[in-house]
Amino acid sequence: MLTDSRVMANIPAADLGRARRFYADTLGLEPTEENPGGLLYTTKGGTSFHLYETEYAGRAGHTIAQFHVDDVRKEVDDLAAKGVSFEHFEMPGMTWDGDVAALGESGHAAWFKDSEDNVLCIDDMAPA
Repeated sequence: MLTDSRVMANIPAADLGRARRFYADTLGLEPTEENPGGLLYTTKGGTSFHLYETEYAGRAGHTIAQFHVDDVRKEVDDLAAKGVSFEHFEMPGMTWDGDVAALGESGHAAWFKDSEDNVLCIDDMAPA
């Protein structure tokens, strides 16, 4: 059953080389596997995502992947120092402290776009 499965994010890239450089130079991530379908990334946290080339990259307009971290503010500061700009959204109950959103009991989050215009999130919410 699906309740026993693992879920993996698939992140589209219009230019796989450009995306690979962004994920390496800006996010500090290197692929653990390269295959004809794209690049597989596995984090030390034990999750993975697949970066693949397609003309449809950046068209979702919503968050396509979240990175669960211990300290959202530290990650925001580190990414901002590398030139990352953050997105601001309005949702009920959300308040902002600079680029970090407070989500009440749900924790904190920040959103940014990768080189392919995909919306990514960093948050300190514990995964279920």
